[in-house]
Amino acid sequence: MFKHSGTGNYAYMSARVKAKQSKLLKEEDYNKMLMMSVPEISHFISEAGYSKEMNDLAVRHSGIELLEYATYMNMSKQFRSILESANGELKDMVAAYLTKWDFENLKVVLRGKNYGLTLENMREDLVIAGSLKEDDLEKLLSAPSIEEALAIFKSKTGLSVSDEAIRAYKEDKILTKIEDEITKGYYKNVLDSISGKDRATNIFRNYMKYVIDLKNVETIMKLKMENIGGEEAADFFIPGGYQLNQKIYAQAAAAPTMEAAFNELQSMKIYEELKALSQTPTISLLVLSMERVRLQMAIQVAHMYPLSVIPVVVYMIMKEDEVKKIRTVAHGVDSGLDRDSIKNLLVI
Repeated sequence: MFKHSGTGNYAYMSARVKAKQSKLLKEEDYNKMLMMSVPEISHFISEAGYSKEMNDLAVRHSGIELLEYATYMNMSKQFRSILESANGELKDMVAAYLTKWDFENLKVVLRGKNYGLTLENMREDLVIAGSLKEDDLEKLLSAPSIEEALAIFKSKTGLSVSDEAIRAYKEDKILTKIEDEITKGYYKNVLDSISGKDRATNIFRNYMKYVIDLKNVETIMKLKMENIGGEEAADFFIPGGYQLNQKIYAQAAAAPTMEAAFNELQSMKIYEELKALSQTPTISLLVLSMERVRLQMAIQVAHMYPLSVIPVVVYMIMKEDEVKKIRTVAHGVDSGLDRDSIKNLLVI
């Protein structure tokens, strides 16, 4: 899909994202924000690097809405800037990774249409950082139906959703099967785009395979929490992982308890870290905790291979994490949640 000549400007990009990473908010910043009102949080993040977006959007938005638009716009700009600065195969890999936002944006549009949200409500959750440009996303937003939105997405990206998934949606108006195929489509798209065989490319390929493994483990844990059986679980398996094949996944999904499920995963290299999550009380905290595992794994790989795409990926993960935390704090404060409850949602 992406083909640029040359290996890439790894040293330059590694130094650049390291400088960007040093400017990200720290734990103490979030602790300060927990003591603030929403207007104070907006002022705080303006001084922490979001001022242009806050000022540009303040004529049309205010309060939580302004904060949401500004943080996503800032993140989009940061990611596009990184993509534009990379070259060679490095640019290809960054572009492949950033297609996650094409797929995430599609999910935002489908969910919005399914729940009858306004175009404006859907638009505020879009991140224009993938291969789809603003005009493309506007066409998705304006599509009169979910089926037509999927057809537009297919014309732009090549991803097609099966007739079976669309039929299932028409019957129960639940997007589960469609979203499952979209998720699998993203990971297949990334792996297919990593075509080189040099060391830097292999590092990225293996990292993405581990990410698929972790996503499958997360699915197993969610299913156990919801008491969903092994047969239904099989549909959610994402192929292409590094260690977790379909047989092990099926055995873990079919296990009667969470403990038994984890016993099936002992061959995984990060089994101990994952097992520690088996007592996570809620799905929302599980998702946050798994995000931490993915981030820590990426940081570890980046330290081992500083001249690869992984340091760039680490920065993008951390930037996304920053935006999520800002929004979590602001929404928590706005809804009157106590500080401890908000802090638990941050998993700092």
